[in-house]
Amino acid sequence: MTAITDSNQPVTPKAPIILVEGLAKSFGKVTALNGISFQVQPGELFGFLGPNGAGKTTAINILTGLARADAGTIRIDGQDCTRNPKAAQHLIGIVPDESNLYAELTGFDNLCFCAALYGMPKAERVDRAHELLKFFGLTEAGRRKFGGYSKGMKRKLTIAAGLIHRPRILFLDEPTTGIDVASARQIRQLIQDLHGSGTTIFLTTHYIEEAERLCDRIAFIVDGQIVLEDSVPHLLQPLQNKHVLLLYVLGADQQLASQMAEAFPGGQVEVAAKDQLRLEAETPIPLAPLVNFLAGRGREVTEARRPSHTLEDVFVRVTGLQVDMLKKEKEKSTGGGQ
Repeated sequence: MTAITDSNQPVTPKAPIILVEGLAKSFGKVTALNGISFQVQPGELFGFLGPNGAGKTTAINILTGLARADAGTIRIDGQDCTRNPKAAQHLIGIVPDESNLYAELTGFDNLCFCAALYGMPKAERVDRAHELLKFFGLTEAGRRKFGGYSKGMKRKLTIAAGLIHRPRILFLDEPTTGIDVASARQIRQLIQDLHGSGTTIFLTTHYIEEAERLCDRIAFIVDGQIVLEDSVPHLLQPLQNKHVLLLYVLGADQQLASQMAEAFPGGQVEVAAKDQLRLEAETPIPLAPLVNFLAGRGREVTEARRPSHTLEDVFVRVTGLQVDMLKKEKEKSTGGGQ
């Protein structure tokens, strides 16, 4: 089948720049990837969203040639990377979840060293290193040893190193984990700019709001399996006709939720968080009867709001995992969260 332009001239659809089929990987008795398949189109920002241990980093390591799969096929820009994992290395940039740069080298020397690994001539790598240091606001820091950088500065230089050879595809593994809010905001803007310039980006994250904000398409991965994959608008579409109400009630518990569900059939009531009830229905939810019902049981509603649907709702619905779990992981990995 061919795509049709506005001028009614048939054009051949672009081949995927990343094609993965049946990718599997185990570590002893632990299955990290269980036969996953997906495609990434040229210039697309494709997100892998899932909790820690879901298989995100394993997938990136295999796609970038840092690990071998037990089964499956990988093609990057038409090149078979199954038998030769390094076949497309010149096309890709890699930003690991933890920096792989050298603490004893300066920021400038780290960038020049990475450029040399890609065979860039000395004059070109020096110019490119200065260009990236300026772009990331690290010109002064470029003269200092990398080991003395802050977490945010280390992350920026690690991304710069991944871009040193102007790759067509950039793999970003949890790029904003563990850094301060301002640096995270700058890096997200950088990702948007790179995407806008046509760079294909493969992003792993467990920040739901980050994936929703940045990605064209998202795959939910849980326990080594892709449980859902689609564009962000399509993922949200099934929820558009749902009506949601959040009630903040002191002492809200499962017993109260069950009583409310029985008194107001036709919807779902659950304890969403501490002192918080979440109601969902196919029709609009009137507030006054609910408040009166709770008042009759000596419960006070301190706040009520009707939230817009987000990717967080889709994640919970599809995976059965509570978002609080991801938030705890976030706090653990960042030492307090962003």
